[in-house]
Amino acid sequence: MTENNQGRRGRPANDALGQTIVDAACELFVELGFQATTMDKVAQRAKISKLSIYRHFENKEALFSAAIAARCHQFAPQALFEGVDGSAEEQLMAVGSSLLRTLLSPDVSGVEAMIMADKTNQKSLSRLHYEAGPAHVIAQIETLLRQLHAKAVLNVPDPLGSARLFAALFKGSDLLAIARFDEARAEDNNEIESYCRSAVAMFIGAHGGNDRRHATM
Repeated sequence: MTENNQGRRGRPANDALGQTIVDAACELFVELGFQATTMDKVAQRAKISKLSIYRHFENKEALFSAAIAARCHQFAPQALFEGVDGSAEEQLMAVGSSLLRTLLSPDVSGVEAMIMADKTNQKSLSRLHYEAGPAHVIAQIETLLRQLHAKAVLNVPDPLGSARLFAALFKGSDLLAIARFDEARAEDNNEIESYCRSAVAMFIGAHGGNDRRHATM
């Protein structure tokens, strides 16, 4: 009981320690792979005791999920999906640009490559990755689309299906393939903005244009 109370009083410090653990784990997962990354190695990298890790994370799978989620939130923070000012185009541009930059980041591509290389744990890691990463982002996009539909800005009768299609527009970007041999071009702001504008324009065009305030729901 005393330890729990101390944990609540010291929450900011605990949050900082949790982030330190996640950062160290993510580096090791990318460097060594899931199998070779141990709690001992994470503790050494984070310069803490292994017991401290288990106070934050039940097991290595939980730590892996937290590492994936942290990377997604780093590039696509919750704030992007909550009350972004501006038109539907501006809101979707903010989300799409953040999502594409997330997919292009070395951390994310490194984790995906690590999962594909781990034949033993590929299915379980893929599920953890999907739940902590893509599924989380799609759920946030779905929430935004529900809001735009409720405001009669866009016609999105199936927000989940539309959220999946919106995410697919960015996951399918050829910039992800280009990044494998020409990082400078793939990371060029003009290239990213041009792609995002085209994708968002296509999506809006398929969902009722720019203004449907008086359309029938």
